[in-house]
Amino acid sequence: MGKLKSMHTPIFWAEGHPGTLMAEGWTVEIDGLVAHPKVLTYADLRVLPKTIADARLTSVTRWSVRGEWGGVHLSAVFAEAGVLPEATHVEFTSYRKIYMTTIPLEIALRERTLLAYEFDGEPLDADYGGPVRAFVPYLWGYKSAKSIIRVTLLDRARPGFWELRGYPDEATIEAGRVHDVNTHRWRRIPGGEVIEFLDREA
Repeated sequence: MGKLKSMHTPIFWAEGHPGTLMAEGWTVEIDGLVAHPKVLTYADLRVLPKTIADARLTSVTRWSVRGEWGGVHLSAVFAEAGVLPEATHVEFTSYRKIYMTTIPLEIALRERTLLAYEFDGEPLDADYGGPVRAFVPYLWGYKSAKSIIRVTLLDRARPGFWELRGYPDEATIEAGRVHDVNTHRWRRIPGGEVIEFLDREA
């Protein structure tokens, strides 16, 4: 049993769980406003410089889980593809091409935004968005699209799965209470990326 599952981290697929997804043969297409479109295999991603982000994935449904997310910084991927000057946004497309979401390029290039394939050193399985998922700790979790097959550079934001259903495109994490999966306690957050809680541990 993986650590995310052992902590009873919620499993949620808006478009329906895809079943088992294998890392072998997995590819991520880099396209849109790039000079050199790429198709990167899972093995290609694993040989790029690895980044570890000690950070939280925080869901709009009010839970948050912290760990060491391992993967590839998007700047490393974009360096190979050559982002064109007019690009301002990055769109993630999930397996089956039903779930899509867009984030600003500026957020995509921040230090803890990753194409993640590990949590605490364990490969991500399909329950939690493996083999490769977006990890964007700066925004609500619906921007951290699961099981990524395509990353597209755009010159504007484009409404995705939840945005078309009324969720705000900005996805700013709001102040309030969240269930801390790591400690199984409800904690208060100030808004923005969840780095510290406002209440102290008992």
